[in-house]
Amino acid sequence: MSESQTPCPRCGTAVEPLQEYCLECGLRLRTPGLVAALASGWRRRLRWYPGDWIWPSLLALVIAVVAGGATIWWTRDAESAATETVIGDTSQLPTAPPTVAPTTAPASPTVPTATTRTTRATTTQRPASSNRLIEWPKARNAWTLVLVSLPTSAGREQAVARARQALGAGLRQVGVLDSSRYSSLHPGYYVIFSGIYPSLGEAQDAASKAARAGYGNAYARRVTS
Repeated sequence: MSESQTPCPRCGTAVEPLQEYCLECGLRLRTPGLVAALASGWRRRLRWYPGDWIWPSLLALVIAVVAGGATIWWTRDAESAATETVIGDTSQLPTAPPTVAPTTAPASPTVPTATTRTTRATTTQRPASSNRLIEWPKARNAWTLVLVSLPTSAGREQAVARARQALGAGLRQVGVLDSSRYSSLHPGYYVIFSGIYPSLGEAQDAASKAARAGYGNAYARRVTS
């Protein structure tokens, strides 16, 4: 290991200073900031970059435009509500003829009607058990939370035991998958995962719950068939 390299906090493999993922276990070493990601996208499309100050300025401009539009809409609505129709002298308006009450026929006796009682059958659905391991859905591409990665040489039984420990810690949708079957994962590992999420943000939000359960090194990863 050279002086510029540092060990991976999970498996100890040497990594470069700007390396984002560990090539051995797949641990994410650093997450780029939002401003840095936006600046990188700007530079890919335009040669000239004004500086990081452009992003708060654009945000302030958008807020000002939205506030101005809301003010115009509210003003027009208030003016339309305040408009009144003024009628002139009403002494010359034609008067309606007096209303004569129609003769009412004697009321017929009411006949009680029979009420029909309908009985609704209620069905009880048993919720899925939360203390069982799940299988990754077939042909499903989604994000998940990687809790632990074990080499396949350790055996699937040990991976299943670690997954049951995660269930006992309060995590949900826990299962074991073979990384060799998925193109987005490094082959040769049993991956203990928790949750199936449609977006990276939802998976990252779940990482705080996993950390409270004792899995501080859990990280979000996309599983692609």
